[in-house]
Amino acid sequence: MGCAGGIDNGINTVHLAYVRAGVGHALIGARQWIPAEQISDPVTAITTALPQELAFATKGEPAIGLLRDAYADGVRLDFVAGDEVYGACTKLRAFPEEHGQAYVLRVRAAFALTLGGGSYRTCEQAAARHLKHKRVWTVRSAGDGSKGERTYLWAWIATAGPAHHLLVRKHRTTGELAFHYCFVPEGLPVPLPRLIAAAGLRWPVEETFEFGKDLFGLDQSQVRLYEAILRHTVLVMAALAICAASAAAARRRTDTQPPPPTGPDQRPPTDPGMIPLTIAEIKRLLNAATTRTTSLEHAAHWSVWRRRHQARARWFHRRARLTTAYYQLS
Repeated sequence: MGCAGGIDNGINTVHLAYVRAGVGHALIGARQWIPAEQISDPVTAITTALPQELAFATKGEPAIGLLRDAYADGVRLDFVAGDEVYGACTKLRAFPEEHGQAYVLRVRAAFALTLGGGSYRTCEQAAARHLKHKRVWTVRSAGDGSKGERTYLWAWIATAGPAHHLLVRKHRTTGELAFHYCFVPEGLPVPLPRLIAAAGLRWPVEETFEFGKDLFGLDQSQVRLYEAILRHTVLVMAALAICAASAAAARRRTDTQPPPPTGPDQRPPTDPGMIPLTIAEIKRLLNAATTRTTSLEHAAHWSVWRRRHQARARWFHRRARLTTAYYQLS
């Protein structure tokens, strides 16, 4: 495993997360990815109980299978989003295009594409040539983070095809660039803010994985057999989905935060309110209600304290953002 800095035991899984802006997010699909050397090794295949018909597939192919299953189940998606591994997969990019499905996929700086006018350049070269001037960048939020809006500088570049675009994100302090290859079916106009919102879906997806691992043990099973791993994954996804659905249902009536600040010198509100019930808070309250290690009153008290503290921190973070000069980067 690359994340271990060498060769080590591990489980690789391709997940499909469903994100609905302003409502919530959860994992709705998963398939194991097995390296070719494990499939071809008879001893490993037997000890991990791999299915005999299992054949090697790149990471993009299980992702295609997950999308196909989601479509068959009636799931409708505005956009498909993914990181560089999936953005580099030609088959994966072709599948949603064949189904008229818009996508915003992260790609590497060396990803090459044909721009308007017929020039063939990498993303890095395209940005250096077409995004030199300050006026081409716009400041937009990629969505809410843990402490407030995640604002970046954004620009987009037309390609040779009317349905494809290169969306570029620039960090406001470091200047680091990130590239997104976008597909929007012809006849479906999508403004820049909509593409930016789709590119920002990576944050709630990462948050979903964090909740799955830290709260429900997504990566903490001791099973080693192929089918047992699938069972554990499904159980974790179900537990996460229950808490995610509960948080979505309680979101509006448990959010008591005041309006966000409008100026850098605005005084903080007397009552910071509380952030809405989160997946983590619902998990803690369920634990308190079922394990009886502490009283429900004690658990509820600390839940209120945490949510008020987070609401206060979020307000001050948003006010601090207002003091930042957006034009400091060229």
